[in-house]
Amino acid sequence: MRIHHLNCGSLRTIAPLGRTSAAPAAGAGGRELAAVCHCLLIETDTDGPVLVDTGLGTADLREPDRALGADWVAYAQPALDPAQSALRQVVRLGYAPQDVRHIVLTHLHRDHTGGLADFPHARVHVHPDEYRAVTDPAATHHRHSLDGFMPAHRAHGPLLTPAGADRRETWFGFPGVARPQGLSFELLLVPLPGHSAGHAGVAVRDDDGRWLLHAGDAYMYHGELEDTPPLDHPVLDPVQRGAQTDATARTATRDRLRDLVRDHADEVTVFSAHDPWEYARLTAPIAPTALSGWGR
Repeated sequence: MRIHHLNCGSLRTIAPLGRTSAAPAAGAGGRELAAVCHCLLIETDTDGPVLVDTGLGTADLREPDRALGADWVAYAQPALDPAQSALRQVVRLGYAPQDVRHIVLTHLHRDHTGGLADFPHARVHVHPDEYRAVTDPAATHHRHSLDGFMPAHRAHGPLLTPAGADRRETWFGFPGVARPQGLSFELLLVPLPGHSAGHAGVAVRDDDGRWLLHAGDAYMYHGELEDTPPLDHPVLDPVQRGAQTDATARTATRDRLRDLVRDHADEVTVFSAHDPWEYARLTAPIAPTALSGWGR
């Protein structure tokens, strides 16, 4: 299994704050960087390529104001580069769009669902709480949730599928873990509530046994986890506050992620959807190491 980190949509340029580890580790220093739509493509032997989030899709790039909303476009300032679409990147990696049979989403907001229409045949897995929020008119936050799931991203009738949840199952102490049906490798939807009604992180174990946790929009800037006190970004924080369904739950989720990073950094790598310094760190080339006995 191979895991690719993809930027499926560059957004407005932001400046780093404070003195945290993410930027130096990425070699980005104190440079301003464009915010990203951080997605994963997981190459598997049995389930084909599996996408985690989809960023901005090709239709978003052709008609951004219609598909994404003019106000969002004005604030987010997307680059609108077709080469960054998940569709183009999947093809560059040697796959046909039809090869993507499974998509796993952290939640159903526009900068995570834009690519769904580019893979209309794929089954789209979400946490059951997120599924209920957009499909059940009686659900708490139904109208808010449906408004966040853009009409242009659901007009084709995506194959939304609630993952199977066992309320007793935990992951590093996080309760309510759900497992997408039909996947033969270990991938979990871990509830990270607050940002949306059923917001979840996506946890996947690599071949070395180490966990990656795509935390979606549970936080938006590495300073929220690495600085004390937590450091919000002034460009990203208004987006968070405007989207969240439960501020208290979101803060509690952030604090639990801080504990996870503090106590299990040797077992889990946590990253968010839009922090460009985290993305740079995770996509930086690995420096070669000296070979013992070279030249002998």
